[in-house]
Amino acid sequence: MAGKELGVAIIGSGRMGTLRANLVSTYPSTRFVGVADITDEPAQTLGKSINANVITTDIDGLIHNPDVNAVIVSTPEGLHRDAVIKALRAGKSVLVEKPIAVTLEDADEMIRVSEETGSSLHIGYTRRYKDCYLRTKEQILQGRLGKIMGLHTRVYNARGQGFAIMERDRHATPVVDILTYYIDLVTWFMGEDNPPVSVIARGQYGVFKERGFDAPDVTWAILTMRDGAVVNMGVCYALPLNYPALGQSDRFEILGDAGTMMLDDDHTDHMLYTDKGIPHPYLKDRMVNFAFLGGHSAGDWALGNFWGGMANETRSWLDHVSLGRPIPSTTPREARRTLEVTLAIEEATRTGKEVILGN
Repeated sequence: MAGKELGVAIIGSGRMGTLRANLVSTYPSTRFVGVADITDEPAQTLGKSINANVITTDIDGLIHNPDVNAVIVSTPEGLHRDAVIKALRAGKSVLVEKPIAVTLEDADEMIRVSEETGSSLHIGYTRRYKDCYLRTKEQILQGRLGKIMGLHTRVYNARGQGFAIMERDRHATPVVDILTYYIDLVTWFMGEDNPPVSVIARGQYGVFKERGFDAPDVTWAILTMRDGAVVNMGVCYALPLNYPALGQSDRFEILGDAGTMMLDDDHTDHMLYTDKGIPHPYLKDRMVNFAFLGGHSAGDWALGNFWGGMANETRSWLDHVSLGRPIPSTTPREARRTLEVTLAIEEATRTGKEVILGN
C-alpha cells in the first residue's frame, strides 16, 4: 500500500534512539532521517551508521526542518517535555519513550498542547507489543475471562541494570522506570472506565541505598480499582549481579469469574551457557556466560534485523503515521494515569500511608 512519505527526526542517540533510528531508516516510506543530540559525538556515531540526512546538536532546528513530519523523542525521562511540546506545536506526529514525564505537571502540559494542536502523541510502552500481552488483551476483549476480580504481576532483574538506569537519571527508580510498564498493562487490561482509585505500598531499602540511590530494592503495591478488583504488583531490580536475567523477568496472572490467564515471562525456557561470553544488551561493557535469553524489553538482534516489542511498536507507529492504521499504543491520557499511579506507589512507599487517587 502506498502511504505518506516520512521524514523522521530522532531526538536522542542513546540506546533507545539508536534502536528506533535503525528501524526508521529501513522503513519503506522513510525518505528523510535526522538525528539530534545535545552532544555531537553520539549524534555523529548514530547518524553516520544509518546514513542520516542531517546530524546535529540543534534539536530545535531539526524538529522544525520542513522535511520532518514525525519526531521520536528518546531523551532521558526528565527531558521529554520540551522536545515533545516543540514537536507538537510544529504540527509533527510524536512518539516519546515511557514514562510520558516525571511530573504530572509536565504530563498535563504535553496533553494540553497535543489536544490544542491536534498533533498526535503516543508513548512508548513497548510491553503492549509483546505477543503474550497482545494475546491477553484479545482474550479480555473477547470476554473469555469474564469480570476481572484480581491481578498479580511482578518483575525482577539483576542490580547492575538497576544501577545503570539510575546513574543515567536519578528519577528513574525501578518503580518509575520498570514497574510503570506493568501499571500500563494493568490499566490497559482493566479498561479506561475502571481506573485505580487507591494505592498501598511498602519498600525495603539496602543495596541501592548503599550505592547512593534513594530507591527501595524491593517494592510491593496493592491497587484497588474502581469496581473493587484488587491488583498486587511488585518490582525488584536488586537481584545479585550475576543473576542470569538479561532484562525483565516477569509474571502476570489475571483472575476472572469466567476464566484465568497465567503468563510466565521469566524466559527460563531460553537458557544459554557459553565460554565465549554473551554481551549484555543494556550494560555495554558487561559479558556473561549464562543467561536467560529474550528478557530485553526492547527485543533482540537476529539475522541482521531487530525483532521484538520495540520493533513491533516502532513499525506500527510508522504505519500509523504513513498509512493511518489504528494502533494499540498508549495514549497521552493513559500515560498520565500510569504516571499518577507510579508516583502514588512511591509516595505510599515513602509515607507508609494509603494514597487516594483523584483522577
